[in-house]
Amino acid sequence: MHGSKLLEEFAGSRDALWVYQGTKLIFQSRKKRLLPLLDYIKAFVPQAEGVIIYDRVVGNAAALLLKKALCLTVYSPVASQAAVQSLEKFGISYHFSSIVNQIQVGDDICPMEKLAEGKSPDEFYQAVKTLVSRAKAK
Repeated sequence: MHGSKLLEEFAGSRDALWVYQGTKLIFQSRKKRLLPLLDYIKAFVPQAEGVIIYDRVVGNAAALLLKKALCLTVYSPVASQAAVQSLEKFGISYHFSSIVNQIQVGDDICPMEKLAEGKSPDEFYQAVKTLVSRAKAK
């Protein structure tokens, strides 16, 4: 069931994240950037584990959150070299259509990639949760 055909379907959808437990779609979101993963972690972890995740873009920031999400396998149209290294370190299998040097926003490295640098999954999760709550407070 999971594989390139479903990845193609995901890539053609307007969704940013799909999370499967076995063959059942348990979460989907159209929110931007890391918000879908953060919402998923808040709502489902640790009850759901060993999930399969389809994500639009997997940089190292997303890779750290995938570890927090108790992900077994991730599928994505694009990922970064740093994400591949983290996923291998965490034992998460991956299937990417293409791998880029780094995730960029405009002419610069993605701010979340900068924030994730040198952090453990727990450290990054706390840092990004703090940023999101500050943004909501404004």
